[in-house]
Amino acid sequence: MPLSSKLLLIILDGLPWRNWKPFMGNLEGWVQSGAARKWRMRSVLPSTSACCYASIHTGVPPQVHGVTSNEFRMRVSQPDIFSEVTKAGGRTGAVTHSYWSEFFNRYPFDPVRDIEYDEPGGPITHGRFHTMTGYGHTNQMTPSDVDLFATLTRLAEVKGVDYAILHTCTVDSMGHRYGQDCVEMDNALYYLDSALAGFLPRWRDAGYEVIVTADHGQTHRGHHGGHDEEMQDVALYYFGAGEGPAKDVLLDQLQLAPTVLTRLGLPVPETMRAKPFLT
Repeated sequence: MPLSSKLLLIILDGLPWRNWKPFMGNLEGWVQSGAARKWRMRSVLPSTSACCYASIHTGVPPQVHGVTSNEFRMRVSQPDIFSEVTKAGGRTGAVTHSYWSEFFNRYPFDPVRDIEYDEPGGPITHGRFHTMTGYGHTNQMTPSDVDLFATLTRLAEVKGVDYAILHTCTVDSMGHRYGQDCVEMDNALYYLDSALAGFLPRWRDAGYEVIVTADHGQTHRGHHGGHDEEMQDVALYYFGAGEGPAKDVLLDQLQLAPTVLTRLGLPVPETMRAKPFLT
């Protein structure tokens, strides 16, 4: 089945709803100009990174896919975006934390075998991963966002991926170290927005629809995981021609996977029960 469009999904880890509008000036400017649309989205519970990663791509909650903490990881069994795209003959890419490779390709992650791979049989056709080994309060171990965006761009322009995801932990790591309400975070968000602005028009010119969102929010003290709007609610920006709901509609994170597949023109598996928010 031929894909009807191409799409890139950008996940900015740990960026809460309240901090997008005041600090992400380029994204907000595109909304203001009519080049993008924006909604509020609520994450699954627990609002923990690994749980959200698995739900974003499978469209099922942690209580179904089984990834219920960062410490409990596996190769998930449900259909996901990667598997459905490659099954249809498309090419996928991932520029992400190694957890994504474990959930959607193979577990456990071998840093020599899996740090970079090109596997035509998929489900992840072209994987470019980082582990953040040694991560802690005094050493963030996060890759440069510019390097990650450049790697994604290379997969788009050289490998010709039909669908790819990029995931950066910069904001989440800064939040755990400094909290969300501080000068350090203000500057981190400015540079992230600036870095993204250097690449997003290039992706659009290459024919990609783009979704920019986060996996979960974060409190001012740098915490997430619980049942609270600060920890769960994020923004979602969409660049593309699809029709969406009114701007005040609250989106469910479980809608992301079926929405991506719908925009690519692919069938939505029965396991993905949430309704797509773009047509």
